[in-house]
Amino acid sequence: MKLAIFDLDNTLLAGDSDYLWGQFLAEKQIVDSDYYQQRNEFFYDQYKKGTLDILEFLDFQLEPLTRFTMIELNQLHNEFMESEISKIILPKAIELINKHKAQDHAVMIITATNSFVTGPIANALGIDTLIATEPEIVNNRYTGKVSGTPCFQQGKVERFNHWLNAINVACDATWFYSDSHNDIPLLEKVTTAVAVDPDDKLSAYAKSKGWEEISLRN
Repeated sequence: MKLAIFDLDNTLLAGDSDYLWGQFLAEKQIVDSDYYQQRNEFFYDQYKKGTLDILEFLDFQLEPLTRFTMIELNQLHNEFMESEISKIILPKAIELINKHKAQDHAVMIITATNSFVTGPIANALGIDTLIATEPEIVNNRYTGKVSGTPCFQQGKVERFNHWLNAINVACDATWFYSDSHNDIPLLEKVTTAVAVDPDDKLSAYAKSKGWEEISLRN
C-alpha cells in the first residue's frame, strides 16, 4: 500500500478546527464566553509553543460535549461546519488529496483534534480514514474523558502504528503533510515528509533535514 497521511488543522484547513470550535461555543454562549475564550487562547498558545499539556487541554475541551445529547451535538456541529469550516477548506488541499487518490494511494487524516469535531470535516474532504483523539462515550453520551492515547506528538506515532498493525497491510511508500513542529515524531517515520505552510520551528527543522516545503494557501 502507498499511503498519503495528512494533518488537518492549518494543513488542509486555513485555520484550527479545535480552536474554532471553542470560539463557536463561546459566541453561542454555550460556555462562559470570557473565561472560555481566555482559556482557549492560553491552550492554543501552548500548542504553538510545543508546551501543551494535552490531558489538561482535553479536560477543558471535552467538558462541553457532556452537556448535550448526540442529536443536539450533531445539530451544533452542522451549524459549525456551515459557519466556520466551509470557508477555511483550502482548494489546493482538495487538489492534493485528489492527486494522491488518482495514483491509487490510500489517504488518511491524523489529527490531535478529537473525532467529534474532525469526523464530519474528514468526510467533507473526501477522506474516509481518520485517526484522531477519541472522546470516551458511555451510554451514548460523552463523558468528558479521553479513550485511549491522545493523538498528539509521539501519540500520533503510537496511534498510527496501532492502526497499521490492526489492518495488517505493509506500506511501501508513505507521505505525511503537516504544518506543525508537534508532528516531527511522525514526520521522521515516513518515506516522504512534507512541511505545509509550516510554523517557524518546523520550517527550520525541515530545512535541516532537506524535507520539501509547500504552501496550500498561495
